[in-house]
Amino acid sequence: MSKSIIQQVRGRRIWDSRGRPTVEAEITLADGSVGFGLAPAGASRGSREAVDLRDPGKKLGGFDIVGAVANVNGEIAQALIGLDASDQAGIDARLIALDGTPTKSRLGGNATIAASLAALHAAAASARQPLWQYVAQGRAVTMPLPEIQIFGGGAHAGRRVDIQDFMVMALGAKSFDQALEWTAEVYLAAGSLMKAAGKQAGVADEGGYWPLFAANEEALEMLTRAIAAAGFTHEQVAISLDIAASEFGSNGRYKLGLESRELDTSGLIDMLGKWMAAYPIVSVEDPLAEDDEAGLIEFTRRFGAKVQIIGDDYLVTSAERVQHAAGAGACNCALIKLNQAGTVTETKAALDAAQAAGWNTVVSARSGETEDTSITHLAVGWNAGQLKVGSFSRSERMAKWNEGLRIEEATRAPFAGRGAVFR
Repeated sequence: MSKSIIQQVRGRRIWDSRGRPTVEAEITLADGSVGFGLAPAGASRGSREAVDLRDPGKKLGGFDIVGAVANVNGEIAQALIGLDASDQAGIDARLIALDGTPTKSRLGGNATIAASLAALHAAAASARQPLWQYVAQGRAVTMPLPEIQIFGGGAHAGRRVDIQDFMVMALGAKSFDQALEWTAEVYLAAGSLMKAAGKQAGVADEGGYWPLFAANEEALEMLTRAIAAAGFTHEQVAISLDIAASEFGSNGRYKLGLESRELDTSGLIDMLGKWMAAYPIVSVEDPLAEDDEAGLIEFTRRFGAKVQIIGDDYLVTSAERVQHAAGAGACNCALIKLNQAGTVTETKAALDAAQAAGWNTVVSARSGETEDTSITHLAVGWNAGQLKVGSFSRSERMAKWNEGLRIEEATRAPFAGRGAVFR
């Protein structure tokens, strides 16, 4: 019997960073190796992404996952026991076939990604390798450029501002460690400026400051001031935005609640264009809603040579969607989320499709996270180039950044830096 044959699969209920239930899977192999997979959860979600299975009713606000855990302990365990954990593609194919739906809605995407990740970790443990090394399969690796939230908005901060993430990227840093240090300086400077101006309400879901701005552009002004106050030029530290336009727009109409105004597709594109001309913005995620493909194509036509344009809700970590978007001329970068796809293999396929199209890739966390550090290892081992975890506070975020420091120290791998965005 192979030492990496799956002997036991166990599911349990754990808790995420919002205090909501989520799924953990634990897989034990014939040689005693154990792997754990923890499912994150998103607040802003694409309509085509894998869905979490939640229990109906009022218990825990309708967020309980008893059914999903039962699926791990029942059907999923029965299907995976006896399989070789080193065959990730075979395990994930079994999970996909077992569920039988396009969005993992029968078993739950939270159940399938937990089991898929647990198998991956168990196989790496059996091979006596850290996860980044196991998935790299002997290839040289690069440390990713961090994309780190300073102000949270949209669904992550009670929609206090319409734009979901105001982030920074330390393009001029020479190492992962230095990128985190520079970001820490900007984060502290932003906090001081917010406090002095009476603009800070608290902490958003992903650890960034929960702002009290009167207009969306005020956040850009404050963030630009924070970069300067921290002592950096725009060549060293630049701004990245996640517009998350699907959260406030559909059918070509966009309602900015903070400013009590409505824009059409052209109006939103023009507004973002003015922002990019006035502020050091190098990356824009989901500038138009997922149903506004024509708008995404036009935005990419106008600005794709100047900035990174990331597809998230529009692409939902789908290789098929990435290939379609590349052919249509929409976006030039893909956000990669494990639970959006529902299995490790499908996640990697989306990343591969993006890189084959000549796109950049960003491995990303979700707003509802756990202490799991898998995505840091995958961003390194898969040579994604960029890593988006949230802000520079809260332990579920810092666990991932800190794991990157350990990997950098162990590997002494080169840092992606500016080249991850501008090739």
